[in-house]
Amino acid sequence: MIGWVKMTTKLTIRQQIIYFTISIVLNCIGNGITVALNLGSALWTASAVNIAHASGWQLNTILILIAAFAVIVNIFLRGYFSWHAFIGNILFAVPFSILVGWFSRFFLQLPLMTWPILLRISLDFGGIMLIGIAISIYQRLNIALHPTDEMMQLVRFKLLHGNAWAAQIVSFVPPIIAITLTYLLTHQLYAINLGTVFSLLCQGYIVGQADHYVFPRLKHQHLPELSQNHEYLKQ
Repeated sequence: MIGWVKMTTKLTIRQQIIYFTISIVLNCIGNGITVALNLGSALWTASAVNIAHASGWQLNTILILIAAFAVIVNIFLRGYFSWHAFIGNILFAVPFSILVGWFSRFFLQLPLMTWPILLRISLDFGGIMLIGIAISIYQRLNIALHPTDEMMQLVRFKLLHGNAWAAQIVSFVPPIIAITLTYLLTHQLYAINLGTVFSLLCQGYIVGQADHYVFPRLKHQHLPELSQNHEYLKQ
């Protein structure tokens, strides 16, 4: 917990910047670690890596295209087009895609692959946990979201009554389909391993737990229409 951030009902600009910066850095580090270790990335990242290998395009480009796909899906889930959400998606997705590529290259330069396998698996799981914690923070902050994480949030609160684990499983269906299709084309799998299974089964649970235990006084912001209908948001 950050004791030096005084919580109020309405966050100040400074508080929003602090929380947002922490979340984006944690997310990029977590994704960078999992890509570099190749022991299993989070499902969206893993799908991007496999599409990149199948197409020959840069990972950064694929991540941006995935973000664009998620923006379109979110419009249908929301039921209307929101300029605020769209601009937030773009402001998040573009630097995020660039930073993930940068952190991946950075960690690839480190001698991580020389470490004992159990230590590498633990580090990979730790990277996925960082991703889940980061998602929890900026979903609660809700000023700018990666489109895939907004998809999970929309599914979570509009369809599944705040159940983070179930919402994460549902939102992982598109990357699972993408990975399956690229495997049929290339007969190779990349960034798929124990960490991917851990992400599939546990990432939503990590998000839900982080809501309560990581910065517990940071509640979901800017969701008035949902706070009236879901007891989860009133806790």
